[in-house]
Amino acid sequence: MAERLMQMYKDEVFGQLREKFGYRNVMEVPKLEKITINMGLGEAKDNAKVMETAVEELALISGQRPVVTKARKSIANFKVRQGMSVGTKVTLRGDNMYVFADKFFNIVLPRVRDFRGLSKNSFDGRGNYSLGLKEQSIFPEIVYDRVDMVKGMNIIFTTTAKTDEEATELLGLLGMPFEK
Repeated sequence: MAERLMQMYKDEVFGQLREKFGYRNVMEVPKLEKITINMGLGEAKDNAKVMETAVEELALISGQRPVVTKARKSIANFKVRQGMSVGTKVTLRGDNMYVFADKFFNIVLPRVRDFRGLSKNSFDGRGNYSLGLKEQSIFPEIVYDRVDMVKGMNIIFTTTAKTDEEATELLGLLGMPFEK
């Protein structure tokens, strides 16, 4: 499955980007660098089981073991102490990244209720795209009956593109469904 998206990039997308933007050097052509999936869990401070299930679910979704993130400093209003577990994250690169991207574009996003496409306004100005999901149950690996609590997540697509226009073109050609 990773070979499919990677091969598509090499065969079709690379040439189209080079032609459209007129790159002279092959190293200028933008490519997908990494995908970061982050799940913030404020509820984990009260219930340790929430963190365990989040780690298991994120491992199923990404195909890679996530890292538990800790609070950098104490915040009294949120009853958070420095060093407390507050979330999980995983960074995908290489084959795992292409497998996740292919599955995300073609299987997961069409399962979102009332989905009309992703906004083109979520770029950061440097060619990286960020989006948030409200629930983890849209992923086919998650068994809906075993979900004890709905957890959202942020997904960041990091590219080597210099501008948002280049990144939009790259992700669009790879199959990301943007709004019309």
